[in-house]
Amino acid sequence: MRDIHWLSATFLLAAAPHLLRMPLWISALVTVIAAIRVLQVRLRFALPRKWLLALIAVAAAGGILLQYRTLFGRDAGVSLLVIMLALKLLETHSRRDGMLLGFLGCFLLVTNFLHSQTIPTALFMLICAWLLLATLIGMQYTGIWPGWRQQLQRSGVLLVQAVPLMAVLFLLFPRVQGPLWGLPQDAYAGLSGLSDNMSPGSLNNLILSYDVAFRAEFKDGKTPDAKDLYWRGPVLWDYDGRTWTAPRLTQSNEDLPETGDLEYTVTLEPHNKRWLFALEFPGQRPPRAIATRDMQLLSFTPVRSRMRYDMTSAIGVAYGADEDRSVLARSLRLPATSNPRTGNFAAELRSRHREDRDLVTAVLNLFRTENFVYTLTPPLLGEHPVDEFLFETRRGFCEHYASAFTVLMRAAGIPARVVTGYQGGEINPVGGYILVRQADAHAWVEVWLENTGWVRVDPTAAVSPARVERGIASALPRSDPLPMFVRGDFAMLQRMRLTWDSITYSWNQWVLGYNPERQRLFLSQLGFSEASWQTISVVLLVFAGIAVLIGAGLALRDLRGVRADPAKRAYERFCRKLAQRGLPRGAAEGPRVFARRATQQRPDLAAAIEDITALYVGLRYAENSSDAETLRRFKQRIRVFKP
Repeated sequence: MRDIHWLSATFLLAAAPHLLRMPLWISALVTVIAAIRVLQVRLRFALPRKWLLALIAVAAAGGILLQYRTLFGRDAGVSLLVIMLALKLLETHSRRDGMLLGFLGCFLLVTNFLHSQTIPTALFMLICAWLLLATLIGMQYTGIWPGWRQQLQRSGVLLVQAVPLMAVLFLLFPRVQGPLWGLPQDAYAGLSGLSDNMSPGSLNNLILSYDVAFRAEFKDGKTPDAKDLYWRGPVLWDYDGRTWTAPRLTQSNEDLPETGDLEYTVTLEPHNKRWLFALEFPGQRPPRAIATRDMQLLSFTPVRSRMRYDMTSAIGVAYGADEDRSVLARSLRLPATSNPRTGNFAAELRSRHREDRDLVTAVLNLFRTENFVYTLTPPLLGEHPVDEFLFETRRGFCEHYASAFTVLMRAAGIPARVVTGYQGGEINPVGGYILVRQADAHAWVEVWLENTGWVRVDPTAAVSPARVERGIASALPRSDPLPMFVRGDFAMLQRMRLTWDSITYSWNQWVLGYNPERQRLFLSQLGFSEASWQTISVVLLVFAGIAVLIGAGLALRDLRGVRADPAKRAYERFCRKLAQRGLPRGAAEGPRVFARRATQQRPDLAAAIEDITALYVGLRYAENSSDAETLRRFKQRIRVFKP
């Protein structure tokens, strides 16, 4: 009964994060199965037959197939595992079944890391492992159950003894580049980030997200001003009258100038796309990445795990003065029939401003002086979105201004394209790095000027300078929706949040991000900077051996201090009392044999001897362990026994 309660409780605890994510019918089914098993132990009714369990398993598998359209992948696979473990509870009869369920529970624990690898998740899994190990220990008791406190204590001691070996294996086991196996595709379904297209309202969804995009740590604390923090991402060239899209990803690898007075390190969160982020303009390529002609940095593969890379950048420079004419022609294309009023307005501007720079300045002044409003809640736009935005609504977000400005430039004969990325970031004084969130997503424009090249122009800065200088929260009215902490309210909570983020950053760097480069850095500090993997393997074996010896020594020390269980000690006292009266127990005599011989020689003590012996045999050898009350009664009988 006790073991089933522990198994059911630890199973539900380990599965709890999954049950909160799963469809309601799966969570309800698993909970009901666990409740039935607990009630069966208490009420002693018959468990379901195997044919019924098989029918439930097939029906559950069919339900999962209908729910997820597959039986494979992260979500479907974990759901199937949880249901099968719940059904295993209903056919657990022996200690062997319980041990098997406990070991499978360890596997269930690991699956929680498929969804989250944060510090709270790790702590929760550690608690689950502690309780699960205590459950497995409890199944080994055949005599007196010492109580749940001692059970938990022994589990904790075992976990602590495993720490030295775990640390040695974590630090010294050879790391490989990339994972040992690939996660299913649905494991990346929840990742957020910039897309390769932009239409009115598309960036608003990112702005409402408080998720971290990346963190950047500048060398020697040389953090640029907020107005210079333009983190370059996808470049959008093609326009269909409503949506801007990036060209098909190219494999061309351009040479970068390899200059830049800013040195920093970026820790990029997974977003399941190829682009990497750097300040304009990057001066080097990260490992396993390329640079395109329009200054995008692209990873060889989609970024599906946390990535750390060193960068240099040069701020406030132009490039591409010798741009190819075919590229410039592409950056002038517009749909023939879309936004006609904008085209006429661009022609009028061109007639007044023959120089490209003057025309760019005129449009920026228009945004700056007219009643344009920067807001997250603009009205919906119809068939000609740029016309309606420029001449009717005049309310929009950064993608509205970037799109309208680019269309105006192209219609006036100035090559232009949209650049998306992130602007600004929050300085974390605790960790000394810049924290860039999805809420910092931004869109701006690049125009090509004769004898200069591509130049950044941010029309949003003309409408709302506060957006660039002080962040998005200072640029939007209080009525616009934003994540709570983006506005900077609640100073104490902000401080606590930044402290926690600094702890998370260290966790990401040294635990989750302990990759081959980090391992080489750690080994170099130990004096093994030039050591081969053969040498490192020997060091690993030596340190692992030392850790095992330390653990064995602690275990042996504890064994020396192990005392006989209280029932055995009390029975030995009973045997000594009989020995003092000429009835010594033989070395090979069992309790029942000794009792039979003793009662034959002392019939007057037969009742007491048989009673004490029966209690002892029950305490030591019965299938079900006895409680503390039986042990107390056993000791009392021996105490008053006077032969």
